Amino acid sequence: MKVRTRFAPSPTGYMHIGNLRTAIFEYLLAKKYNGDFILRIEDTDQERAVPGAIEFIYKTLELCNFKIDEGPMNEKGYGPYIQSERKDIYKKYALELVEKGKAYYCFCKEEELEEMRKKAAARKRPFLYDGRCSHLSAEKIAENLKNGVPYVIRQKMPKTGVTIVEDLVYGKIKIDNSILDDQILLKSDGLPTYNFANVVDDHLMAITHVIRGKEYLDQTAKYNLLYEAFGWEKPIYAHVAMVLGEDGNKLSKRNGDASFMDLYNVGFLPEAIVNYLSLLGWSPNNNQELFSMEELIANFDESRISKSSSQYDVKKLEWFNHQYITKLEDDKYLDWIKKYFKQDVSDKDEVWLDKLLLIYKDHLNYGEQINEVTKNFFIKDISLDEEEMEFLKSDEKIPAILEEYSKEIANIDDWQIANINNAINNVKNNLGVKGKLLYMPIRIVASGFMHGPELADTLYLIGKNTILDRINK
Repeated sequence: MKVRTRFAPSPTGYMHIGNLRTAIFEYLLAKKYNGDFILRIEDTDQERAVPGAIEFIYKTLELCNFKIDEGPMNEKGYGPYIQSERKDIYKKYALELVEKGKAYYCFCKEEELEEMRKKAAARKRPFLYDGRCSHLSAEKIAENLKNGVPYVIRQKMPKTGVTIVEDLVYGKIKIDNSILDDQILLKSDGLPTYNFANVVDDHLMAITHVIRGKEYLDQTAKYNLLYEAFGWEKPIYAHVAMVLGEDGNKLSKRNGDASFMDLYNVGFLPEAIVNYLSLLGWSPNNNQELFSMEELIANFDESRISKSSSQYDVKKLEWFNHQYITKLEDDKYLDWIKKYFKQDVSDKDEVWLDKLLLIYKDHLNYGEQINEVTKNFFIKDISLDEEEMEFLKSDEKIPAILEEYSKEIANIDDWQIANINNAINNVKNNLGVKGKLLYMPIRIVASGFMHGPELADTLYLIGKNTILDRINK
């Protein structure tokens, strides 16, 4: 059996972090077994569809280094890969279930359904359709169809017993059939519901493994009953626990949680994002954290997917991104970071700019951060925060250190890093100070920051006259 997994996003224009994490697991599972990774677009909710979203999804997966074996833009015999283009297929299979007695026409009007919902709410019970249309006579059904009465097609659920769901993560789950609603399979507009389309498409596209959120675990009983009704083989399921936001709630764009492109656009590297997300809900059999895509594929073990929810932590993501930034070759780093650099450098040459960007290579967590850490190189007057001011007042020697350093650099004729370091060493020897007490006052007053790259490199780029001016002020 060739392993075939599918990623089936809605074309809403962005890829949610939780959705991408699921896609990562699906991709790793397929590639671990030399299988196929299929992209399918679930656009049955036409109101949410965004023009150009399919190309956007391809671009996102390409950035993440995913090889899409089949999809809307590279069909290979199982298409169409867009659900709205498969409308006739779903109707055919829905009618097949009606003929088998496993589904039925429902002609209930919205007013009737609303009345049922009110009664269920009054009894403090979840709404379940009462199945009244499943008892209509053949003659009544034929009459309604002839007269063009709007209808949906519902799945006929068993009302007794249990349905067993086998899951790679959660094991054997028993679902009481009495809680299963006679779900709609085909809507009145002829489009399928999410659950029905998934079952039909997964079967026709020969999907062997389905990875999806734990919140759909109870729904899998309905899936299994559909597979049994058709006489089809069920895929292997793996339900993964939710990724929670930093506030402990479900990740949501509406709550302000970042999408993949939000992160990419502010300077998170795709490989760092994929690496981090792969470890949300899955763990390797050792303590390794940094993985290339090839290493992730080789090490991925579906049996090590966690049953517990994981929490998205942007600080941890920043740590991963920092590791990847530092590993970039200098020329690739410069090409990358210049996309995010927004300072006015019209009065600077390319050599000066490259040196500035390079000294911060080991100090960045994401691309746009370069503008914050370098802003004081481009303004005349800097302002110090409360912590910096407190430090400058913390030792009575600090004014003398700054005065001495001012004298030393004033005497430098050749503004080079070696001479700048010599000036610092002269202050150290002349005043008998060292370490934090020596370096931090100079850094604060010269750059406006308490921490940063090598001090001499920083001072060199700021320039002699600017430093003297800042010390004097």
